[in-house]
Amino acid sequence: MTFSLPIPPEANALLDRSPLALLVGMTLDQQDKLEKAFTSPYVLSQRLGHEPTAQEIAGFDTEELIRIFSTPPALHRFPKAMATRTQEVCRLIVARYDGDVARLWTEAADGRDLFKRVAELPGFGKQKSQIFVALLGKRYGVQPAGWREAAGAYGEEGAHMSVADIVDDASLGKVRDYKKAMKAAAKSVG
Repeated sequence: MTFSLPIPPEANALLDRSPLALLVGMTLDQQDKLEKAFTSPYVLSQRLGHEPTAQEIAGFDTEELIRIFSTPPALHRFPKAMATRTQEVCRLIVARYDGDVARLWTEAADGRDLFKRVAELPGFGKQKSQIFVALLGKRYGVQPAGWREAAGAYGEEGAHMSVADIVDDASLGKVRDYKKAMKAAAKSVG
């Protein structure tokens, strides 16, 4: 399966071939537009002059990484916090999976184990972990037994709730409508 987010084709292609780019995009997908989050791994590789490894980002001088994230246009609305978070995620990948991002999901025993592994990543709470499990299942064919249950409502067939469900402009519109409805509902309660 291939990504078809409303971002440059080169950024989609990087997400297709690089587990690290996918993980970095998901890490950045908070408090900023999803287009920005999932384009930023491509922009980061352009700024570095190559596609980085988890080991490289884990070992990067933190202040230098923050500078790279902060250079206009910044890679995230909160470049300092997200450069640090990205580095923390990569450090965990190096420590637990020898820097091989794909092992995060290829070695998962089942959907529950996959969710648990994802939820151990810095900044990945329940909702973000469920979205990532759904993204892996729906777009990458990572479907260990019980993955849909582990992804909760995000794993449901025909859902239009997250980046996991975007395959074209129409599905993007449905996801945006869903997010707007959720924000409106939260405001009316709060």
